[in-house]
Amino acid sequence: MSQTRGRYDFCIGLVLAMSSSIFIGGSFILKKKGLLRLARKGSMRAGQGGHAYLKEWLWWAGLLSMGAGEVANFAAYAFAPATLVTPLGALSVLVSAILSSFFLNEKLNLHGKIGCLLSILGSTVMVIHAPQEEEVETLNEMSHKLGDPGFVVFATLVVIVSLILIFVVGPRHGQTNILVYITICSVIGALSVSCVKGLGITIKELFAGKPVLKHPLSWILLLSLIVCVSTQINYLNRALDIFNTSIVTPIYYVIFTTSVLTCSAILFKEWQHMAADDIIGTFSGFLTIIVGIFLLHAFKDVNFTLANLPLSLRKDDRAANGTLLSTYDCFNHDEESSACLGETQSTESLSARRNGSLSAF
Repeated sequence: MSQTRGRYDFCIGLVLAMSSSIFIGGSFILKKKGLLRLARKGSMRAGQGGHAYLKEWLWWAGLLSMGAGEVANFAAYAFAPATLVTPLGALSVLVSAILSSFFLNEKLNLHGKIGCLLSILGSTVMVIHAPQEEEVETLNEMSHKLGDPGFVVFATLVVIVSLILIFVVGPRHGQTNILVYITICSVIGALSVSCVKGLGITIKELFAGKPVLKHPLSWILLLSLIVCVSTQINYLNRALDIFNTSIVTPIYYVIFTTSVLTCSAILFKEWQHMAADDIIGTFSGFLTIIVGIFLLHAFKDVNFTLANLPLSLRKDDRAANGTLLSTYDCFNHDEESSACLGETQSTESLSARRNGSLSAF
């Protein structure tokens, strides 16, 4: 009976985690549509510090969709292990990439599709090998863990880095470097997940009839969660307004997942009890995700599909028939490189501002 119940809970957690990814992936599209509508109206853009999106119903629909996804994600932690729920967030990358190609006319080339596939495969490997979290049953136990010197140092560094990015780096490079605003959202997100875990324990104890509302940690966690989520929403909107959605979503996933796994390892210390093969598997899965994200970003401006693949293998035949060269051929023909160079540079200069740069700031 216990084994059947555990399997039932696992299935519920899996469905909730997948539903969360669908809602969150769709929320990016709804928010982006709302921001684009405001841009057409001439309102001050979110990337410039404007808040006109608060009057746009599409943006609110996206916020509600994200809220539903976060609620489903929160509930999934109660039924399934966190090592299953967190990596499944990669599905939101796939959902957002597919929907953006349909509703936002953001092209996803062959490299991007392979990148999404690799991200999902890497997440699957992480699910199999990721460490199990240490069980925390009471608010007093959570308070003890939050007061651990290692976590205090980590939280302090997160706050300091976030403040530097917000007040020093952001005003100078936020409009051109895609990593600035996304890093703010991601590192703050690690703290918000810790707050969610603590509040989950609070709710369980509240239903059990314990006087948790008198515990100061309950209100500290709630206030911290409000501040963290508000900051994430603000800077995620700026990133979405300036840069391509199919690029923002996967990069946000990678940095956010890294931050959460680091925070979880420090808070619960589950890595101390891992076998060597699980450690290797976890890092291999995460590196696979990073490779997928690299393919998605590095070749985003290359117009290459499956239809081009057989043609690239028959360059001599195409030259004889007088067919046009693909973008790849500009880099493979020395005699024609000068003719292609001007067009390639022009395309890159036009897309640089739209998609951002990964250069160091």
